[in-house]
Amino acid sequence: MTAVPVPTAPGASVVIAAAPEPLAIAPATTALVVVDMQNAYLSPGGYLDKVGFDISASPPVIAAAARVLAAARACGLFVVHLQNGFSADQIEAGGPTAPVYYKSNALKHMRAHPQARGTLITHGTWDHAIVDALTPLPGEAVVPKARYSGFAGTPLEPLLRGRGITTLLLVGVNTNVCVESTLRDAYHREFFALMVPDATLQAGPPHIFAASVFNVERFLGWTASTDAVVEALTAPCPAP
Repeated sequence: MTAVPVPTAPGASVVIAAAPEPLAIAPATTALVVVDMQNAYLSPGGYLDKVGFDISASPPVIAAAARVLAAARACGLFVVHLQNGFSADQIEAGGPTAPVYYKSNALKHMRAHPQARGTLITHGTWDHAIVDALTPLPGEAVVPKARYSGFAGTPLEPLLRGRGITTLLLVGVNTNVCVESTLRDAYHREFFALMVPDATLQAGPPHIFAASVFNVERFLGWTASTDAVVEALTAPCPAP
């Protein structure tokens, strides 16, 4: 199949074996967006674990995301880490007039368990911290957010536009919530977006994951396996 033509900066492009068709990218205009790879969503004792979501598949997802991150770094891609959460006073939540007040499971849990206030996805806590395997390096952007999408109320878009970024690769959590929300907003902002499904973990049963993959491939962007992305970013990648 012919690769989808993607706007490219000067220099060689690489082709990722993606679905529904191969996707051509240029490393100079491509960013890796690492979505919310935090203890809250991936570690035993973190927020999702506490409120009853199954996180048993976290280890392979962390390993896959780490492989993509290493390949992106070696290929010279711009790397952005999204980090979801609230300050201790929860001022970003907006209170009862904001939908997040009612829909955030973390906020609901802390209201039901006052002793937990300030412990779940709260700035400066272990729960809020990015897992060790995905620790940002100097020069990589860390963008705080307080809503599902990485574009909602954050400087993510000007950060990308200012570097001429046209294409995004996304890994992280959760597939059906923050990853899909960020990818949807990327689509509406005219970014080409590719999700790496096996480097993501859904919040919910397997059919939820399958629905997100379907949505991305059919309506919003592209998907590719960790192996395919790493291969594309490794062998033919021009030196950064």
